[in-house]
Amino acid sequence: MPRQAGNAKIMSRIKTAGIVAFIIALVMFVSLPALAADEWRQAIGQRTWSFPRDHGAHPEFRTEWWYFTGNLRDEAGHRYGYQLTFFRQGVRIKPSNPGNPWSLRDLYPAHFTVTDVRNGTFHVAEQITRSGPGLSGAATDALNVWNLGWSARMKGDHISIRAQHGEMELALVLKPRKPLILQGERGLSRKGPGKGQASYYYSFTDLASSGTIRTPARGTPVEVQGISWFDQEFSSNALTKDQAGWDWFSIHLSDGRDLMLYFLRKNDGTVETESSGTLVEPDGRARHLELGEIRMEVLGTWKSPRSGGAYPNRWRIRIPAAGVDLQLAPLLAAQELITAGSTGVTYWEGAVEGRGSSSGKPVICEGYVEMTGYAGSLGGLF
Repeated sequence: MPRQAGNAKIMSRIKTAGIVAFIIALVMFVSLPALAADEWRQAIGQRTWSFPRDHGAHPEFRTEWWYFTGNLRDEAGHRYGYQLTFFRQGVRIKPSNPGNPWSLRDLYPAHFTVTDVRNGTFHVAEQITRSGPGLSGAATDALNVWNLGWSARMKGDHISIRAQHGEMELALVLKPRKPLILQGERGLSRKGPGKGQASYYYSFTDLASSGTIRTPARGTPVEVQGISWFDQEFSSNALTKDQAGWDWFSIHLSDGRDLMLYFLRKNDGTVETESSGTLVEPDGRARHLELGEIRMEVLGTWKSPRSGGAYPNRWRIRIPAAGVDLQLAPLLAAQELITAGSTGVTYWEGAVEGRGSSSGKPVICEGYVEMTGYAGSLGGLF
């Protein structure tokens, strides 16, 4: 049986026979987070990192994700954005029957999107499964994560990522041009003042990207090149009930700088003081940014006709000490994911562009923005 046809049939069986059971298990789990949280390891103190092992899964932590986003162009100059995310969500610290491959320990949701700027379209695919007999999983000794036919694998100095759903398809090779960055305090990224309210977090911020992409408007794959960003993050107790969501930015500046920012929003409208960022220089040197060093102003909003959520859609970002002053806007306003069939979270994640100045010189920029909590609760998932 051809591989794609086999994957399609597996996906069909999962969606028709197993998806309800998986979602019920997920809802049961997230409704009782305190019971499970005591068993999971917490992100407390500095971690002794070891690569390539730490590219792999960390099953002692409850929540983990491998996150790829990128901005691409084909030979004609047409622009695309993509997101490919693999999640691992722990349901119980030990499976009830370790000898049975169907015994539930973790759920594996995954999200895949393509932004086709020329045609003004945004395409979303999602899926969820348990490990089962090889359906989904993640190696613990290297970057090798898969969800049905979608995958991300690192071999040597490059990462290969693949995903296909209906008429949307992505196949890229990503090569780091800068060393990996440990976010926060040597990889400990604080999300609040509480004990364990943090994650372990690192990134490849500058990945040369080449391969093919296919969208419903293009019947066959086209060659593309561009730049991607990869985050891996794992935790067990990152957010609290008084936090409504977050705004996360990954931006590539034309002078070679890369910028990551996240703002954790509280229910009372304030921003969590542990929110922070990282500025990466062209030579790979990274500088941690405290919240007080960052100025972010929302210049406009967009209301989703599907969810009713009102999202920021234009921003001004300033980092005075680094000479950074940028204005950003989405390539398309409607880049919202409503993931009722996997994580149950509605969020906005999309390609953006902008211009401004850096170190006193004009720059243009591109990247991705993620916004959660504007169209309902995160449901306790993260």
